[in-house]
Amino acid sequence: MFQNRAEALTLALPAATFAALVFVLPVIVLLSGGLHVEGRWTLEAYQRFFADPLNRLVVWRTLELGALVTAAAAVIGYASALAIVDLPAAGKSRMIGLVVLPLMISPVARTYAWLVILGRAGIVNKALMLIGLTDEPVRVLFTQTAVFIGLLQLFLPLMVLSLVSALENMPNDVIPAARVLGANWLQIFVKVVLPLTREGLVTGGTLVFAGSVTAYITPAILGGSKVLTLVTLLYQRVTIANDLVSASVIAFILIVMSFSANILLKRIATGRSLR
Repeated sequence: MFQNRAEALTLALPAATFAALVFVLPVIVLLSGGLHVEGRWTLEAYQRFFADPLNRLVVWRTLELGALVTAAAAVIGYASALAIVDLPAAGKSRMIGLVVLPLMISPVARTYAWLVILGRAGIVNKALMLIGLTDEPVRVLFTQTAVFIGLLQLFLPLMVLSLVSALENMPNDVIPAARVLGANWLQIFVKVVLPLTREGLVTGGTLVFAGSVTAYITPAILGGSKVLTLVTLLYQRVTIANDLVSASVIAFILIVMSFSANILLKRIATGRSLR
């Protein structure tokens, strides 16, 4: 397509410059705020942040929510994707349309719907009292469980779409061949399906984890001030305390979390040691 490498680099230079100025430079400036404090380079801001027990609890809670949502999305996503790829073409198109449909609805509207479902007079509490499991409404809202449910519903379509794409690229004869050789469904999934769809799992898992740990609307609405995550804590530090240094520290932690999750998923998917 290009006569030489210099021509290709020249044509790519405007786009690279734009990306660097609009995306890379602001991130560098933001992250430097936690390292360049009072005119000197220091890690003091990070030491102060992790010295606070509340901050450590929020970091652990954010990691826990991200990991649980990603694991649940992977289990449900594989079951859904395997069912979708076995459908006829027309049924597959309709099911994929239903999976994509929630992505077209505002996350605010989707999250507020859970207030109605999980509230004291919501569908869940009414069903629990109707079948006799409880005599009074159970508090689900403003708990970590409510945030988990909201995040899972919010990002599950990303996992399903990634796995459907990976399963569609898998050879059609590998599963029948494994069954002929006597493998059960668990062996087929672990030794055949999982290795051949690991790229879809890595992509979907990275999207779900990164979205879960960086989401603001769902934790803020369903968790409130009782279930702080790193993003809601960042919002408080900026808007209430006007602490931009702590905000830079939190932003750096979120970036490290997202990149670490991607690396970890790749290691797990390829079966390599984490050392």
